[in-house]
Amino acid sequence: MIVNAIPEGWEIIYQQAHGVLAAQLAFHLKPELHCRHWVETIIAIANHDNRQKTWKGKDGLTEAGAPADFTLLPTTLDQAKALMHATRFQSSWVMLLTSMHMSYLYESQRGKNKSTDNFLDEQLVVQRKCRQALRINKAEAEKGYAVLQWCDRLSLILCKNELPADERTLEITKGPDGKVYFIKQTANNTLIVDPWPFATPGLEVQVAYRTLQQLQFKNDAELATALAKAEVKYKRWAFSENP
Repeated sequence: MIVNAIPEGWEIIYQQAHGVLAAQLAFHLKPELHCRHWVETIIAIANHDNRQKTWKGKDGLTEAGAPADFTLLPTTLDQAKALMHATRFQSSWVMLLTSMHMSYLYESQRGKNKSTDNFLDEQLVVQRKCRQALRINKAEAEKGYAVLQWCDRLSLILCKNELPADERTLEITKGPDGKVYFIKQTANNTLIVDPWPFATPGLEVQVAYRTLQQLQFKNDAELATALAKAEVKYKRWAFSENP
């Protein structure tokens, strides 16, 4: 989960919903920023945060009993392994981009334990076999992954309420064209991305969220019940090429 503290309590965005938002952003990109297997790229982006671990006890809570943002939880390979298993039934391109994302997320943990090292070594094999099956080189694969990474980062900026105040700019990341992109929010709440990456001069995207007024929970079951009862609402953002 993505958990934001708000005056009313907690704003909860499921990571799967964040993936859908990232896919919306990809859908609107200019054709020149597209890569090969475009439909499958959007599928990989939408699914890149799926297969979340089933809560058992207090997996979704902090030590204080608050809903836990995903950044506060200990890293495990359970989700990564389940996600990679699922991509085997989709396509080599989806598997390739997802595997590259696993390498990006977990490579910094190499050397901590044998299980992690084995998983990371497996991803290198998966990526090589996928490139061979698709008859592409590393450069083409990296362009495809750059799309996923860019959309993932911008989606997280929006979902985690990271937009700076006072029309200050924030770096997103490099795009598939190698350019660095920046975002700012204007006084009327319109979002400007520079350079402009989208096919139309304006667009709107949204993500589902839930609000919880209860601040602490005794276990995962209580949190899950509260989330199930919470009204589903939508946060929306309007982008414009011109201020």
